[in-house]
Amino acid sequence: MREWPPHQVSPESSEPAQMVLSRRAVLSGAGATAVLAVSGCTSMGDMSSAFELDTMSTGSIRPVRPSISVDKHITSPDVMYAGLTDGGFVVPAVPYLKVKPEFRRQIVVDPTGEAPGTIVIRLQERHLYLVQQGGEAIRYGVGIGRDGFRWSGRANVQYGREWPTWTPPPEMIQRKPELVKWKGGQPGGLDNPLGARALYLFQDGRDTGYRIHGSPEWWSIGQAMSSGCVRLINQDIIDLYSRVSKRNPVLVA
Repeated sequence: MREWPPHQVSPESSEPAQMVLSRRAVLSGAGATAVLAVSGCTSMGDMSSAFELDTMSTGSIRPVRPSISVDKHITSPDVMYAGLTDGGFVVPAVPYLKVKPEFRRQIVVDPTGEAPGTIVIRLQERHLYLVQQGGEAIRYGVGIGRDGFRWSGRANVQYGREWPTWTPPPEMIQRKPELVKWKGGQPGGLDNPLGARALYLFQDGRDTGYRIHGSPEWWSIGQAMSSGCVRLINQDIIDLYSRVSKRNPVLVA
C-alpha cells in the first residue's frame, strides 16, 4: 500500500463581491477517473488518484476568503454529484436536490479547532470535517450508527481501500442469518455496503473495527440507521479518500 500524495491547491481567482457572497460553497469530485463501522468491515484494493477541490459559499456560512488556497475548478452540485465510472463500476448520479443542502459537500469556516489534516466527525450534527490550512474545513454530510452502535474517541487512518470487500461480523450474521452467504466476504461493487471506498481506523496500533466508508444509499445521509458505520455518499467518499493519507488523525465526538 502506498500513502496518498498531498493534494495540491491553487488560489481562488478574485470575483466581484456580490458574486462571492451569493454563490454556494461546493467541492467537486467529478472529472476524476474514477463511521465508522462496528467491526466486520474488511476490504481489498489500491489507492485512488487525487480529485479536484472546488468552492462556492453557502448562504448561512461565510464565503471562502480569496486569501485561502482552494483548487482551481469551481463547479456546481450537478457536476459534483454527477455519475462517473470508477474502478470499472458506473456510479449513478445522486439526485442532489433531494439531499438537504447542509449535507452536501462544501467548504466552511473550521469549527473544530483541530490541526490541519484531522478528520472530525460530529455525530449529533451528522457532519464530517476535514480540517484545512487557514481556518477552513471541507464538510461532508454523513450517516451514523443507530443507538447502541456508536463509538467515539480518537484514532488514526491506518489504511484505505477502493471498492473494498465487506465481511459481516459473526454477531451481525446472528442478527441477520441471510448474511451467512457473505461469511467469506462480499466482493466490492455497487451493492456492497462499504461503497466505493473505506478508511480503516486504528487506535494505539489496534484495529477499532470502525470504518469511514461510502454507501450507495445516498438517502441515508443525515440519518442514524447503520450498524455503527459513518457513511458518506459514494461521490463524497471518493473525494475524501483522495485527500487523506496514512495516519491522518480522527476525532469522533
